[in-house]
Amino acid sequence: MSDYRYIMPPEWAPHKATWLSWPHKLESWPGKFEPVPAVFAEIAAWLSTSEELHINVLDDSMQEEARRLIQADRHVEAVMDRVFFHHIPTNDAWCRDHGPNYVFRHQGDRSEKVIVNWEYNAWGGKYEPFDDDNAVPERVGAIQKLPVVSTGMVLEGGAIDVNGSGLLLTTEACLLNPNRNPSMNREEIENQLRYYLGAEKVIWLGDGIVGDDTDGHVDDMSRFVSESTIVTAVEDDPDDENHGPLLDNYERLRASTGLDGRPLNIVRLPMPDPVYHDGERLPASYANFYIATSIVLVPTYRSLRDRVALQVLQDCFPDRKVVGVDCSDLVWGLGAIHCITHEEPALRL
Repeated sequence: MSDYRYIMPPEWAPHKATWLSWPHKLESWPGKFEPVPAVFAEIAAWLSTSEELHINVLDDSMQEEARRLIQADRHVEAVMDRVFFHHIPTNDAWCRDHGPNYVFRHQGDRSEKVIVNWEYNAWGGKYEPFDDDNAVPERVGAIQKLPVVSTGMVLEGGAIDVNGSGLLLTTEACLLNPNRNPSMNREEIENQLRYYLGAEKVIWLGDGIVGDDTDGHVDDMSRFVSESTIVTAVEDDPDDENHGPLLDNYERLRASTGLDGRPLNIVRLPMPDPVYHDGERLPASYANFYIATSIVLVPTYRSLRDRVALQVLQDCFPDRKVVGVDCSDLVWGLGAIHCITHEEPALRL
């Protein structure tokens, strides 16, 4: 490895833009695709009030339909001169996992924004094809004329969360799963995270929530909201399947420390009432929120706990407007707001 030093900024750092990949794969929302583009449009409209929005589309027809839906959103007036479309083909809409992972690369006094290109294999080869999704970072890099650094390691954006100051959150269930990097052990994976993301310390959680087909992405459970504060989902009902795994993760976090050896501040975030579709338990979680420059978008699920979760997160982000977006339909695709968004940090001078 070279003498470069890479650092991934935290999600709350100022953004240049947010990236989305417009939905088009009917099988991702079987029998219920029709309402999904409107949910994307609401999320897009809100994001345009905060920063630039860059959307991957297949063709002119999809671009115009997406533009029409965003302009027509009834929840907020979109700022359309901040919305940009790119004809970058995708297999699916989960931009958090296939989108460009922007980091800052330092060498001496020089600093530049680059894209770290992780391999993407659709969560262990579960959904084929995924070749276009895997090519998104390189195609974005070509459009933006940014350096693209390929690692050869499989890693999805939803599997990690960083505080920008040396700490990284992830799960054993996902990163140590043999369907990702079977030839790599924990130490080798940590070395890659340290080098390409600036993770001086990795905090390992255990299992993910019920219904999560990603093998336990951390962005459905625990998220940094500041350098020393983590919000983590908890399920108080001991009869709920999520109670045990989330309690174990909560206790792991309570026992964790920062680089200075001090305990981290752990904030409990409730889980929504269970959400089902066609008898299937869905991975509904308030932890799948997205931090934009001036707003925080939080998934809601028509649950009595929605209001409590929104207040918890508003307390975490007093300088941002916290907005709830009904994701009852979106989560049938087994993901919510954080799963479809990817931040691009502002240029660091």
